[in-house]
Amino acid sequence: MKNSLYIIALSLVLFSCKKSKTEEVEQKDNGLITVTAAQFKSSGMEIASPTEQDFDVTVKSSGKIDVPPQNRAKVNTFMGGYVKSTTLLVGNKVTKGQALLTLQNTEFLDIQKDYMEVAEQLNFLKSEYDRQKTLYDEKITSQKNYLKAESEYKRAKAMHQSLRAKLVLLNINPRNVERGNLTSTITIFSPIVGDIVIMNANVGMYVAPSDVILEIVDTDHLHLELAVFEKDILNVKIGQKIHFKVPEATKDVFNAEVHLVGKSIEGNDRTINVHGHLDDAIQQKLLTGMFVEAEIITNSKKGLAIPSEAIITENNKNFVLLLNNKKNGYSFRKVSVTVGEKSENFVEIFPSTIINASSRILTKGVFDLAN
Repeated sequence: MKNSLYIIALSLVLFSCKKSKTEEVEQKDNGLITVTAAQFKSSGMEIASPTEQDFDVTVKSSGKIDVPPQNRAKVNTFMGGYVKSTTLLVGNKVTKGQALLTLQNTEFLDIQKDYMEVAEQLNFLKSEYDRQKTLYDEKITSQKNYLKAESEYKRAKAMHQSLRAKLVLLNINPRNVERGNLTSTITIFSPIVGDIVIMNANVGMYVAPSDVILEIVDTDHLHLELAVFEKDILNVKIGQKIHFKVPEATKDVFNAEVHLVGKSIEGNDRTINVHGHLDDAIQQKLLTGMFVEAEIITNSKKGLAIPSEAIITENNKNFVLLLNNKKNGYSFRKVSVTVGEKSENFVEIFPSTIINASSRILTKGVFDLAN
C-alpha cells in the first residue's frame, strides 16, 4: 500500500512537470509576452496608439569647439635665445602687450653693435654724398665720384633701416642703442588678450625661432567648426538652427546657428566645413578643442510617432510591443518597426501592414517587460 501511494505521487509530479513544460513551449512558440491584469497595473504600464507629431528634419555632423584665427596666437621669437625668466603657467590670463618672458643671447648684442657702426657710417656717408652732389652740380667733380658716393650712402642707409627693423622686432629700442645702451636680454610681449593653453618654456632652456614658446587663446568668441558630408551639404543654409552635444563632458544639448558654409570639399572623407555661432550664454561652459556631435535643422515635417521609451533596440533593430489581446491579462507581440526622425520625447515610426495609426502599443513599462 505504501509503495502504491509513492508511485501515484511520483506520477502526479511527473505529469505536472510535463504540463508545465508544455505550456512554456506553447508560450514561446506563439511569440507572445503575457502579463496579468494585476502585473500590468502594479508596474504602471500604459497602452496607446501612435499620434501625429512635429519633427525636425536634420543633417547629422560632428566637429569641435574652436576660435577664429585672430583669437589664437602662437608666440615665438625672431632670434633664438635662452629663457631668462617667466612666471606664467597654463591657464593664466594675459592681456595684450603684457610681458610673457625674457630671452638672453649674445647675438642680440652683435645686432646692436652692427646697428651702431652703420649709424656712424651713415652720418659720414650722408655728408660725403651731399658734398659730392654739390661738387657735381657745380661741374667740379666727375659723375663717377658722385655716383659712387650716392651708392655707398644708399647701401648704408638700407643696412641701417634693416638693422633698425630687426631691433624693433626684438623689442629693443633703437634710440637706446644709439645712446650706447646695449642689452643682451629681450622681452616677448603678448600679441592678444586671452588664456595660455600651451606653455613650452622653462628657465634656462634654449628656444629656436621655429619653436612655439607658448600659445594664447581668446575664448570670448568660441564657435563651432563642423564637417558635413557632401550628400547633405545642399540642404544646409546660413541661419539654420544647430543643436549639439559634447558627449564626453555632458548630456546637455546646446544651441547654435549656421553662420558660414564652406565652398569646397575637403579631404578624403568628402566633407565641407560649416561655421556655427554659439549663444553667448553657453560660451563660458565650453572649452576650445571639445569634440561635438551636432544636428543642423534643415526642415520640419509631421509624422506618426510613439514615445521614445516604447522602442526596444536589439542588434541595431527596433521593435515595439503590439497588443495582441486583453483576454485573461495582456498579451503582446514584439513587432519590428522602421524609425525616422527623433525629438526629445518621441520617435517617428513608418506605417506598415502591421503598424498603423490605430495600433495599440505598450508605451510605458516596456523595458521591464522586454527584459
